[in-house]
Amino acid sequence: MARDPKLWLSRSWTTRARRPGEAQDAYTFVEREEFLLRAKEGGFLEWATILGEYYGTPVPDPPADQDVVLEIDVQGAQQVLERCGHDHVRCVLLVPPSREEQATRLRGRGDAEEQVERRLALGEDELEAGRAFADAVVVNDDVERAVEELAAIIDEARRGAR
Repeated sequence: MARDPKLWLSRSWTTRARRPGEAQDAYTFVEREEFLLRAKEGGFLEWATILGEYYGTPVPDPPADQDVVLEIDVQGAQQVLERCGHDHVRCVLLVPPSREEQATRLRGRGDAEEQVERRLALGEDELEAGRAFADAVVVNDDVERAVEELAAIIDEARRGAR
């Protein structure tokens, strides 16, 4: 995001608690009632329940001439594609280099072991589903290389290539 001033990151809403050390602006943290009211009013581009918590992307309102970036799960990406179509959306599946590395990263952010196991199981299903419709898959094993791959995908999309 910092490299490309024409990108605008949409901040998702969630009903889960903020993790220790997690940035205050990682999500808009809300109570269930507020989330469900927003969903009922049609205020989300996509939303889903994941491991018992709600996550959703408010209908984007980016500044003029900005490309919207959504950091969402596979369920959300499918909803966005259904709503907006492949002509207006590029889906990039960002994957960890291995299940072991994913577990290490989850533990590193403070997830309890039970949560790590639940996330890993969910991740297996998401990988299969995501690969079925993603326009590209980027392995997040080296941050610099992954950023370069994402930048190339964005440049290609802006040129209208598929």
